[in-house]
This record gives sequence, C-alpha cells and structure tokens, in this order.
Amino acid sequence: MKNAQLHFRQPLQTTPFHAHTSAANKLNAWAPWAGYTTALNFGDETMEYTALRNQAGLYDLSPMVKYEISGPDAVRYLSRLTLRDVAKLAPGHVHYTAWCDDEGKLIDDGTLFHLPDGRFRLCCQERHLPWLMDSAIGFDVRVRDESEAVAALSLQGPCAYAVLARAGFADAKSLKPFQLAEYRLGKSGKVMISRTGFTADLGYELWTSPDKALELWDVLMEKGALHGLRPIGTTALNMARIEAGFMIANMDFVSATTALRPDRTRSPFDMALDWMIDFNKGPFNGRAALKREREAASTQWAFVGLDIDGNVEAEHALVYDNKKHEVGHITAALWSPTTKRNIALAMLRRPYHAEKSGNLWVEIYALRELEYHKLMVKAAVVPRQFFNPARRRATPPGMM
Repeated sequence: MKNAQLHFRQPLQTTPFHAHTSAANKLNAWAPWAGYTTALNFGDETMEYTALRNQAGLYDLSPMVKYEISGPDAVRYLSRLTLRDVAKLAPGHVHYTAWCDDEGKLIDDGTLFHLPDGRFRLCCQERHLPWLMDSAIGFDVRVRDESEAVAALSLQGPCAYAVLARAGFADAKSLKPFQLAEYRLGKSGKVMISRTGFTADLGYELWTSPDKALELWDVLMEKGALHGLRPIGTTALNMARIEAGFMIANMDFVSATTALRPDRTRSPFDMALDWMIDFNKGPFNGRAALKREREAASTQWAFVGLDIDGNVEAEHALVYDNKKHEVGHITAALWSPTTKRNIALAMLRRPYHAEKSGNLWVEIYALRELEYHKLMVKAAVVPRQFFNPARRRATPPGMM
C-alpha cells in the first residue's frame, strides 16, 4: 500500500486526453463529470461556440459512462431493459434509447452501439452498474463498465468531415447518421468512428484505446487547423444541445433512481419519448405501467420548446398562464446566437403545452447593476428542435 492512490486525495480522475486539454485550458476552468475533471471552457466560450457552429469543435467525451454488454442473450437482455426493440438494431449501427423502472418512470436515456463484432456499448449520463447487473439475472450476458477503457472525442460542426478527411479518415464519408465503422490509426492503432453527436449538426464521435488518445488528438488538431478546429468545453456544448432540443438526465428530468419525491419522476410520455416505445416486442421494464398510462391518457407533463420575447435568458424561470396560474418551469434556456431567438426547454402541465398554450408568460428575474428586476415576458410553445440544418443528414457530407 506504499504507493496506493487514495480516493480522497484525488477524488476526480483525469481523462486520457488530459495532458493536452490541461495545456490548452488557459482559464483553468474545470468541472466534475462522472468522476472525471472536464473542461468548462478553454478560453473564450463565445469563440468556442462560434467554432462549433461555423467551423468545428473537439470535445473530450471520455467521462461519458460506457457499458460493454455481450453474450448469447445480449439482444434479449437489452430489449427487456430498454424501450426499443434491439433486434432491429443491425451491427454497425447506433440508436437513441431510454430505460425505465417498473413504474414506467425514466431512469436514463442514452445511445446503444451494436459493434461490428456483436458486442454492444451502452452510453449514458449516469452510472447504473448495480441496476444493470440485477437486471441481467436469468440472462446469459456479461455486463462490464468500460468507461476507463475507452477514450472518446466528439468532433462536431460543418467542417467535421473535412477535418476527418485531412486526418486520414476520408472513408468516413460513406457513414450515414447513426452508423459506425472502424479505421486504422497510425501504424498500429484503431479508431471507431460513429456519425453521432449532441449538437444537431454534422458530427462524429471517435472511440479508441487510452494509449492512442494523444495520437488521435494530435492528428485531428494538426490537420484541422486549416478548418479552424479548436477544443471546446462543456459550456459551448451545452449551448448547442439546447439549440438541438436534447435532454439531459438530472437537468431536464430527474432519474427515477435518484428522485427523493415520487412526483419528481417523469415517464417517456412526459418527456416526448413515447415514439420509441415498442409495445409489440414483448416484456420490458415498465411496460405494464406505460400501457396503463397510454390507455388512461393520464400523462401530466409535456417537455416542450419555448420561444420567449426579448433577449433575457430565462434559466430556471417559472411559467404562468395569464400571469397568474403557475403551469410549469424552464429546465434550460439560452439566447441562441445562431437562430437569433430567446429559447428554452420547459416542462409544462398538460394541456398548457397545446390547446391552452395561448397565454403563457415567463417570470424572469434579470440582474441589472446588482439588483434583480422582475420581468413577465410572453412565451409561445414551438417545436423543441430549434436548430436542424440539412448538413446534419447529408451523405456524403459536405467538404467545407
């Protein structure tokens, strides 16, 4: 135990890219994510966001929780676990999915990768290994936390493919959204590239072994310099995900495993994820409860997008009907530089998301010269995906 690393002396781990991200982090701005230290921003968060929407941004995705699932019953197990029919997920493809407890309340959402060798990789925001292991009872499967064994980068923006092509991955042009393939990295390494991301833009995620992480970073940054590639932090990525209308566990909804009060949990119907529920695939966690909710039309909440008058961000504001009756709250908000709109993601009580949405107001407390000023601002329900460019789906992608 002489050289043992005690957890309380280093409560946060560093990612395989930390040698480079720490050197680039001029402001020394860090935050915890899933037990790792991750960059909030490297210098000017506005320039990082601008690069993401006009050039390309490189984000260290390594802290994302990753589970390897394999074995003869892997497909049956994952179909029993999640809302979608995993038998329809072909090798070399990815799908977005979610999973619930027995009461039909969301535990988490994430992406499921069907790797070329038949294994699966489940990526998510929160850690769920004990629950995954308990759910595996009766199935011939192996579940392993591979978070530390996989180094990952997210390369996003209109120049993302151009950067890949210059870095030696020109064959990735054939990847359609939610497809993946493996490529050589240098003389002996491998990298898996998936056409996935969290920005609603043209983008890719790159997965390799930790010993090849710095080599991958170096080749991308060197070849991407001509296209304005720059490292980005969580602040810029969060701006992009709000414009995309994407949700995050324990920010837009509380996981059923951590909620302290039953009324704080949400179902897939509450979060507009009912499109992924496959009631015809057989038993799955929460099926009976979700079927009852559908048949009784008992869903109480709706996750929506809001357009808000003015330019004052409405982060964590309350939403009212006719300025009097509280009908919801905002979970994320942003003055969107790209769309030039004051936008928000919000939870609204039904039916104020639809037929009774005509008189919604947002209560904003704006800080002006050290004093808060109360504003009641008009809001309108709009499609949640505020930013959705055609380049996101174009195959082959554009060379910008």
